Amino acid sequence: MIKIPLSEPSIDDNDKLAIISSLKTPHLTDGPKLRKFEEKFSKITNSKFAIGVSNGTSALFLSLLGLGIGKDDEVIVPDMTFIATANSVLATGAKPILVDIDTTLNISIDEIERKITKKTKAIIPVHFAGYPCNMKKIQKLSKKYNLKIIEDCAHAFGALYEGKHVGTFGTAGCFSFYPTKNITTIEGGMIISNSKSLTKKVSSLRNHGLSKTLVERNKHTKPWNYDVVMPGYNFRLDEVRSSLGLSQIKKFQKFRKNRIEAAKYYNEFFSKIPGIELIPYKEIKNHVYHLYIIQITKKFGMSRDEVHQKLYELGIGTTVHYKPLHKFSIFKNYNFKESEFKISNQAFNECLSIPLFSSITQKQQDYVTSSIKSLRN
Repeated sequence: MIKIPLSEPSIDDNDKLAIISSLKTPHLTDGPKLRKFEEKFSKITNSKFAIGVSNGTSALFLSLLGLGIGKDDEVIVPDMTFIATANSVLATGAKPILVDIDTTLNISIDEIERKITKKTKAIIPVHFAGYPCNMKKIQKLSKKYNLKIIEDCAHAFGALYEGKHVGTFGTAGCFSFYPTKNITTIEGGMIISNSKSLTKKVSSLRNHGLSKTLVERNKHTKPWNYDVVMPGYNFRLDEVRSSLGLSQIKKFQKFRKNRIEAAKYYNEFFSKIPGIELIPYKEIKNHVYHLYIIQITKKFGMSRDEVHQKLYELGIGTTVHYKPLHKFSIFKNYNFKESEFKISNQAFNECLSIPLFSSITQKQQDYVTSSIKSLRN
């Protein structure tokens, strides 16, 4: 039985009341709660527009479509990320071009430039584990090669880069509110942008290509009087999940602080354990720690997989984020070479995500750390 989970959503009585309140309104989808959630998110991220969608994957997919990415196009994607990042590219008909990472587990800037071709239309940097990518250098590459930037911020709500919220450095920033994320709507996502044209197109795409939202249609005596301006999808964010998002977003600074403090506590302990290496983050103040990851090297005396199994037996939830994309069967015809992904392969063999969530206690962390230490003795 798992005593300490890898991750745990923080849902309190106020969140439950918010959900119940949304059920008392006639607007159960595409309504005022969603609009308010979008406004709050836009304000926090200091972006002009925010569009709530069904999940983080649909946020990426709609952003790509909205920018005209499609068949015969190529999109740069890090090799170390969840499959959703690449799947969103594949769903448009475009080809994801996988790139190795650097030692922070974020996309390698040098490797990006090596993989750019005449077909490359966009880059999707992933702010892995909640640590921002080097957006200054990515912006330079974007300008040099005329590429769009779509930031995958699924791990990184609350993260700043040079004083600006992640997601505001490209044309679009895409967020996830999955239960393990720093705030949750159970399932859900958000697109932020400063582009009015992209926002208009994505807003229509998420709602079957309709020219008007349900709120806009209900303001008129003939709500059926709308147009369908493009083929679209049902990727709306409903009022129930928007209400939960509104309640969660009030607490995001508390959640952020708790995660950072827990990470610092881990850092202090693991920095003294031979055979365990910490990810070499340079600007740690900008990290929001969606994940806490340690690297278990040969000096520890036990493999990463053995550590995972032993901790499981002790009731501690751990996992690996993630299996490198190039290892999946879906990419078997892409002719990727193992030598192209030296760092992502090493990370896959050594990295282990250990319990970290906003409500984790020091007692729980002590059990985790003492258990890991005991495995070395």
